[in-house]
Amino acid sequence: MNGQHRADIYRGLEVEIILKKDQRSGKRTWGIVKDILTSAPYHSRGIKVRLEDGQIGRVAEIVGDPE
Repeated sequence: MNGQHRADIYRGLEVEIILKKDQRSGKRTWGIVKDILTSAPYHSRGIKVRLEDGQIGRVAEIVGDPE
Protein backbone atom coordinates (compact mmCIF):
# COMPACT_ATOMS: atom_id res chain seq x y z
CA MET A 1 0.00 0.00 0.00
CA ASN A 2 1.32 3.45 -0.82
CA GLY A 3 1.54 6.21 1.77
CA GLN A 4 -0.46 8.97 0.10
CA HIS A 5 -3.48 8.90 2.45
CA ARG A 6 -3.01 10.17 6.00
CA ALA A 7 -5.86 7.96 7.28
CA ASP A 8 -3.79 4.83 6.45
CA ILE A 9 -0.84 5.92 8.61
CA TYR A 10 -0.57 5.88 12.39
CA ARG A 11 2.02 5.62 15.18
CA GLY A 12 3.72 2.24 15.41
CA LEU A 13 3.18 1.35 11.75
CA GLU A 14 6.07 -0.25 9.79
CA VAL A 15 6.84 1.84 6.71
CA GLU A 16 9.46 2.50 4.07
CA ILE A 17 10.21 6.18 3.57
CA ILE A 18 12.29 8.18 1.12
CA LEU A 19 14.54 10.71 2.82
CA LYS A 20 15.02 14.15 1.25
CA LYS A 21 18.65 13.29 0.35
CA ASP A 22 17.50 10.08 -1.38
CA GLN A 23 14.73 11.56 -3.54
CA ARG A 24 16.79 11.37 -6.74
CA SER A 25 17.90 7.76 -6.22
CA GLY A 26 14.63 6.56 -4.68
CA LYS A 27 16.52 4.69 -1.93
CA ARG A 28 14.13 3.63 0.81
CA THR A 29 14.65 3.58 4.56
CA TRP A 30 12.70 1.22 6.82
CA GLY A 31 11.32 2.27 10.19
CA ILE A 32 8.46 2.62 12.64
CA VAL A 33 6.28 5.77 12.55
CA LYS A 34 6.68 7.99 15.62
CA ASP A 35 4.94 11.18 14.39
CA ILE A 36 2.86 12.16 11.36
CA LEU A 37 4.04 15.55 10.10
CA THR A 38 1.68 16.17 7.15
CA SER A 39 -1.65 17.65 8.23
CA ALA A 40 -3.40 17.29 4.84
CA PRO A 41 -5.53 14.13 4.34
CA TYR A 42 -3.72 13.35 1.03
CA HIS A 43 -0.32 14.11 -0.48
CA SER A 44 0.68 12.97 -3.98
CA ARG A 45 4.33 12.29 -3.03
CA GLY A 46 3.52 10.58 0.28
CA ILE A 47 2.67 11.65 3.81
CA LYS A 48 5.68 13.06 5.69
CA VAL A 49 6.53 11.21 8.92
CA ARG A 50 9.20 11.08 11.63
CA LEU A 51 10.48 7.59 12.41
CA GLU A 52 11.31 6.38 15.92
CA ASP A 53 15.02 6.87 15.16
CA GLY A 54 14.39 10.55 14.28
CA GLN A 55 14.68 10.35 10.49
CA ILE A 56 12.11 12.33 8.49
CA GLY A 57 10.81 11.45 5.05
CA ARG A 58 7.77 10.73 2.90
CA VAL A 59 6.07 7.33 3.10
CA ALA A 60 6.78 5.30 -0.04
CA GLU A 61 5.13 2.10 1.13
CA ILE A 62 3.34 0.70 4.15
CA VAL A 63 5.21 -2.50 5.04
CA GLY A 64 3.29 -4.04 7.91
CA ASP A 65 0.60 -3.69 10.50
CA PRO A 66 1.68 -4.34 14.11
CA GLU A 67 -1.76 -5.63 15.11
